[in-house]
Amino acid sequence: MKIFIKAVSYYLPERLLSNEMLSEIHPEWSIDKISSKTGIKLRHIAADNEFVSDLAIKAAKSMMDEYCISSSSIDFILLCTQSPDYLLPTTACLIQHSLNIPSTAGALDFNLGCSGYIYGLSIAKGLIAGNVAENVLLITSETYSKYIHPDDKSNRTIFGDGATASLISKQGFAEIKDFILGTDGSGAPNLIVKQGGSRLPMKSNETFVDSYGNVHSDANLFMNGPEIFTFTGQAVPALVENTIKKNNLSFEDIDGFIFHQANLFMLNFLKKKIKIEDKKFFVFIEECGNTVSSTIPIALKEAKKVGFLKGKKNILLAGFGVGYSWGGVIIELTEHDFYQK
Repeated sequence: MKIFIKAVSYYLPERLLSNEMLSEIHPEWSIDKISSKTGIKLRHIAADNEFVSDLAIKAAKSMMDEYCISSSSIDFILLCTQSPDYLLPTTACLIQHSLNIPSTAGALDFNLGCSGYIYGLSIAKGLIAGNVAENVLLITSETYSKYIHPDDKSNRTIFGDGATASLISKQGFAEIKDFILGTDGSGAPNLIVKQGGSRLPMKSNETFVDSYGNVHSDANLFMNGPEIFTFTGQAVPALVENTIKKNNLSFEDIDGFIFHQANLFMLNFLKKKIKIEDKKFFVFIEECGNTVSSTIPIALKEAKKVGFLKGKKNILLAGFGVGYSWGGVIIELTEHDFYQK
C-alpha cells in the first residue's frame, strides 16, 4: 500500500526575538557573531499565555483552510511534543476537541524532539497500512523557549517556537518510502530538562554557570553542544547511507536533502562531510531558528514555495538529536501538482 504526505502547513508565534535584541541583552555577542555562528536572524517565541496546543491548533487550522480539508475526514491525531500543556491529559485530546474532529478518531502524544517528524511519519504510515486510519493529522508543536533560562545566551540564540500540521493519507504529493530509525539513550544527559518528571519533580531556583558563561538550572533546558556536535557528526553520515541503501537507491539517485535545521554551522559541516552538492541541500533557518521537531516540515513547505522541489523525485529527510535519536526516510515526489498550494 502506498502512503503519502498530502498537505503541510505551519504556524509561528507573533512575538519575535531578533539578533539585535539578543545583542542588547548580551553585549559580548555582536549581531554579526550570532548570525555567523547560527545562521539565524529571527526566532518566533510563544507568548506567556500561548502553549503547545494553541500553536498546534493554529497550524492545523491553517492546513485545513489552505488545502480545503474537513476536520470530519481526520480519523487519527498524532502530536509530537516535549512541552505538552499538561502532564495529563494527552494534549492531542485537547486538539481533537478544539478542532471538532470526530470522537471516533484516535489521538495520542509522543515525546520526541529533532527526529520527531520522521518518527511521526513512520507511525502514521503504519496506522494507515494497518487499516487503523485513513487520514492521519501529524502535528509537531514545541515551546522550548519556556524551558530556557533568560541568561542562557547559547540556547536562546538557537531555539525558536513553532508548530506544523501534515496530513498523511493514501494519496498526495510525496510517497513515504522506507525508514531507518535509531536510538542511543546513553546520550540522554547531553540534552535534557531534568526537573518536571516523577524522578525529579521539585523545581529549584538554584542555578549554575557553564564554561561558556550560560546560566542554567535543573528546571531549564541543558545542551552539551560539543557532545551533540560529535554525536551528529558520527550518526548522520551513516544514517544517510543506510536510508539510501534501505530504499535500494544510490547516492546519485537523491535529488534533494532536507535535514533537521539545527544551526547553519552544523548543517554546513554535514553537507561537506557527506559531500552533498549545494544545489541539492535545502536550508531554511534564518527566519525562525531551530524549531525542534518542526524544522523538517517547515523546510519542506518552504522548499516547495521557492521551487526547490520542482523537477525532483527522491528527497531524503533526516532528523537527529535529543534522546539520542535519529531517523531518515525517502519521500518520492509524485505528479500531483504540489505547487498549487
